[in-house]
Amino acid sequence: MPRVSEAHLAARREQIIEAATRCFLRNGFHQTSMQDVIKEAGLSVGAFYRYFDSKAALIKAIAGEKISVVQATADHLLAQDPAPPLLAVIDDLLRQIDVNLTDDGTVRIAVQVWGEAVHDPQFAALIAEIYGKIRGNAVALAQRAQENGQVPADADPGAIGSAIFGLIQGYILQRVLVGKIDRDTYMRGIDALMGAGRDHR
Repeated sequence: MPRVSEAHLAARREQIIEAATRCFLRNGFHQTSMQDVIKEAGLSVGAFYRYFDSKAALIKAIAGEKISVVQATADHLLAQDPAPPLLAVIDDLLRQIDVNLTDDGTVRIAVQVWGEAVHDPQFAALIAEIYGKIRGNAVALAQRAQENGQVPADADPGAIGSAIFGLIQGYILQRVLVGKIDRDTYMRGIDALMGAGRDHR
């Protein structure tokens, strides 16, 4: 029996991830069964379970792909010398959110999974792992801004990174659940808040 190439395995795995993404966006995470994803992918049950054994595993794979994009953006920003203004950093991160907020974008799946994490320990642990990495990137960006004099020397980079992470999550929730907000408006609000903080120190 001929050996299956790594390229074939990777292509089949991506085929399943894309099928799961379509199902989750169309029917919602909770209403999508593994059988729905198998049918969407056009595979046999045996072939499917060779790659994924649960919806949690699928979500982890989908999120992993998107996190790699966020991490690449953060790495690019961290590598710039001099460091870009912190507002520009946040704007770049939000731009990545915009790219994935279309009707077929995976950010909408993230909001569904947050709801599941409230009462499902497995998903809670998964969310903590995934978003812990993103918050870690935000902390590293805050440390870089501090090193370049953009942030007071006595500030806590961990606190700043957490706040940046919260701004990103808040943007997602407003775009998905409330609407009527765009990145330029959001960034003007952040700029005004930062200015208010400077004015009252």
